[in-house]
Formats: sequence, C-alpha cells, structure tokens
Amino acid sequence: MGSDEAQQAIDAIRAGRPVLLPTDTVYGLCCSPYAEATVQRLYRLKGRDEAQPTALLAASVDMLFECVPELRGRAGVIARALLPGPYTLVLANPAGRFRWLTGPRSETIGVRVAELPPAARRVLDAVGAVAATSANDAGGPSPASLQEVPERIRGGCAALVDAGPLPGTPSTVIDFSGREPDVLREAAASSAEAIARVRAVLAA
Repeated sequence: MGSDEAQQAIDAIRAGRPVLLPTDTVYGLCCSPYAEATVQRLYRLKGRDEAQPTALLAASVDMLFECVPELRGRAGVIARALLPGPYTLVLANPAGRFRWLTGPRSETIGVRVAELPPAARRVLDAVGAVAATSANDAGGPSPASLQEVPERIRGGCAALVDAGPLPGTPSTVIDFSGREPDVLREAAASSAEAIARVRAVLAA
C-alpha cells in the first residue's frame, strides 16, 4: 500500500470513476457523490437496485455538515455522539440533498464517518466525501479483503487501495430520523450502546 495507490484513487474519484477503498469494516465500492450519473455507474457496476439507498461517507463530521448543512441541530448532536465509528446513521434530510443516494425516501439520508486505514484516510481527506457501498455483488457476502471482491467489480474500478484484511462485518445501521430510533442492521457495533449514548447526550 503506497502513496501511488491513494493518488490513483483520488484522481479516479475526481474523474467520476469508481474505486475500491478499505474502511473500518469492509472494502467499499466508492465514487464521487456529487453527480447523479457517477453514482448510477456505481449502481450498475454492483448490480444494485437504484431504489436501495447508498451511504454518504465523509472524511469528518465537519465535512459531513458541509455536505448536508441541515444535519446541524438534533441530527448533528447524534452524528457527533457516534461518529467516527462503525455506524451508518439515517438522519433527516429536509432539503432532499443527494437524492441519487437516498432511494425513494429523499427526506432521509444515510451517512458515515469511519476510522479509516491511512491510505483511505488520505483519499477521503483529499476528496471530502464519497458514495460508499460494500464491494460485493448485491446480496453477496461483504468483502474483508480485495481478493474477496468479485472479479467483475475489481475489473470495473479505476483504482484499488489495499489495506490487507479488514474485520469483514459491515456497519451497524440505525435510523434516527423518527421519534424513536429504528435498528435497520445489527452488525459491526452494538446498536443498544449507540442508542444509549445518543439518549444520554440528548438528555444532557
């Protein structure tokens, strides 16, 4: 893993092409989140139904707020309580930003800020944010290494960043957009601990 890999990924994302990046959980299929056509290419490469939402992975919580300014307030408190970490948070998106990431519920958006391996950290620091989904065939096992990424997906990416083996369990997904939190996927981290932490912060 060298600086060349990271720079290739930076250049590819800026050019609107998909890349493979390691996260704190699994290898992710990523692209620039800012153009609908770019995200549609990512969906086609994965074979993902466009009605399925895809997370916005930001370099930092501050960058996340730049991408979706409406997350300040209650949603911002929740984000700061849990991120960075192995969580995908579904939060209110009242301005309907990044509609090509949200699926049919444009009033909400899934967001992540991860503790990234160094090379991936360099990429995210340079590009600010990416659209990120696990680098598997739709419905397939989450890849813990580049070798576990389907050959078709690897071949369709303009750059690959290898951080060796990862935990291999995807992020825990919690919807905080309603009155009560809704656990959509129990995975890499405890949803009960996350919900308890958020309730304590909101009550403070």
